[in-house]
Amino acid sequence: MLSRTGFQFAPFAALAAAVAFSQSGFAQEAAGSPAAAEARADVPLERIAFGSCIRENLPQPMWETIGAWEPQLMLLIGDNIYGDSDDMAVLREKWQRLADNPGFAALRKACPLLATWDDHDFGRNDAGADYAMRKESQQVFLDWLGEPADSPRRKQEGVYAAQTFGPEGKRVQVILLDTRYHRSALARRPGGRPPGIGPYIPAQDAGATMLGEAQWRWLEERLREPAEVRIIASSVQAVPVEHCWEGWGNFPAERQRLFHLIAKTGAGGAIFISGDRHKAEISRLPAGQESAPYPLYDITSSSINQPSGGDLAEPNRYRVNSPQMFGQVNHGRFTIDWSAADPTIKAEICGLDGKPAIGRVIQLSELRAAQ
Repeated sequence: MLSRTGFQFAPFAALAAAVAFSQSGFAQEAAGSPAAAEARADVPLERIAFGSCIRENLPQPMWETIGAWEPQLMLLIGDNIYGDSDDMAVLREKWQRLADNPGFAALRKACPLLATWDDHDFGRNDAGADYAMRKESQQVFLDWLGEPADSPRRKQEGVYAAQTFGPEGKRVQVILLDTRYHRSALARRPGGRPPGIGPYIPAQDAGATMLGEAQWRWLEERLREPAEVRIIASSVQAVPVEHCWEGWGNFPAERQRLFHLIAKTGAGGAIFISGDRHKAEISRLPAGQESAPYPLYDITSSSINQPSGGDLAEPNRYRVNSPQMFGQVNHGRFTIDWSAADPTIKAEICGLDGKPAIGRVIQLSELRAAQ
C-alpha cells in the first residue's frame, strides 16, 4: 500500500513487524521486503503520528482518526497497555487485547509502528529499576513488537532504540528512550501532597539516574549521527518541571545532562515527544536556559482513550499553547514541509475529530545552535 507521497506502508523487520498470537505465545509474521527498505531510504518522512496511554479494555476509536490521516510512521510513547502486574501471562493477555483491536490492527497493517514503554506497560505504576520483573517484561514487550531474536534490543537491558529515515538532507532520526528500566527511586514529598501538584520532589542523591550509564553512552552515539530532524521519544516529560508528578524534573542533574548532551554533541533538530499525563500541551525551553543550545520543544500527547480531566491549568512556565492543557482524548502529529528553503515542522495535538486542538509551527532553522 502506498501513501500520497509514495512511501510504502510496510512494517520494519527490526522494530515493527506484525505479530499474531498462538497457544505458545506471540508468533512473528513476515516483515517488510528489501524493496520496502529501499523506499524508506529514498522517500522523506512528512507525516508522523504519535500518542500514549491506551486502556486496552476500553473502546479505541482514535485509531480510525489516525489512520484516516495516512501517517507514514506511528510512534507509541508508553502506557500502551495498563499491564500493572508481575504476572507475564497477564501482560501477554493485555498486549494481545490491544493487538486484536480492529482499529489498531488496521493501522498497524497500513503503517510502520515504533514503540517504547512507560510505567504501566513496563509492569507497575511509577516503577523504575525496583520492578522485579523488568527483564521478563522486556521480552514480552519485544515479542509483541515482533522484535527478531537476534535484535540488540533482546540482549541489552532496556528497550531503547533508534532509527533514521529519509535521504540525506531530509533525514528524520527517531530516538526511543527507556525511562524505566534503570531509573532510580523517586523522592516523595514529606508530609503529603499539597493541593494542585504531585507527590514527588527532586532527588538529592548524586548517583540517581534516569537512563543508566549504558543508555547514556548509547544516546551520545546516536546524537552524533547525521540527521536534520531528531524526534526524541521520552515516555515522561522532559521540559515541564513544576507539576511534581513523574518527569525528568524528578532528577534535575539528569535533566541538565540531557540538555547539555544535545549541546555537547552538536545535535541539531531535536524535538521531544512525551506522554504519561492524560492531557496534552506544548512546552518550549528557551535557548540559553538550562544548557539548551536552541529552543527545546516538548510535545506532550496523552491519552488515546483515557483523558484525566483534572487540573488543566497546572503550573508550567514553559507552556506555549495556552494557559491550559488540552484535556480530551488526543494524538500528536508532525507534518514536515521539506519544500521550503527553511523547512517547517508543524506540531499538532488533534482530538477525536482529527482537527487540531493546539499546535505550533517550528522553523527547522530554529532548532540549531547559534553560530
